[in-house]
Amino acid sequence: MKKVAFICVHNSCRSQIAEALGKKLASDVFESYSAGTETKPRINQDAVRLMKQVHGIDMEQTQYSKLLSDIPEVDVVITMGCNVQCPFLPCSHREDWGLEDPTGKPDEAFLETIRLIEEKILDLKARLK
Repeated sequence: MKKVAFICVHNSCRSQIAEALGKKLASDVFESYSAGTETKPRINQDAVRLMKQVHGIDMEQTQYSKLLSDIPEVDVVITMGCNVQCPFLPCSHREDWGLEDPTGKPDEAFLETIRLIEEKILDLKARLK
């Protein structure tokens, strides 16, 4: 089974949402991991609240902020659109999803980000089958 890493700077919002949705929607096709070049002490609380509300996933129970060195070798690297130079992580496929960070924005921005990530997870699942 392929391993997919969702990478963001702080591993506290978009990449955590992608890991959670990957586990929920595509665990039959790939294993999902998330990591960052830095960590935050907590996952973004708006993301936690809205993922619980929309998808019934409690990210604080199943996930934590991780560094790139904390995850196994992966086959696919997905960057979230961090506008920073992501470090090289060996993989057979890499793509950038170009998602804006909703941190500090209203719930609507988070809900749109969650919706976009869900679409992209399902598309990735179809392509990796």
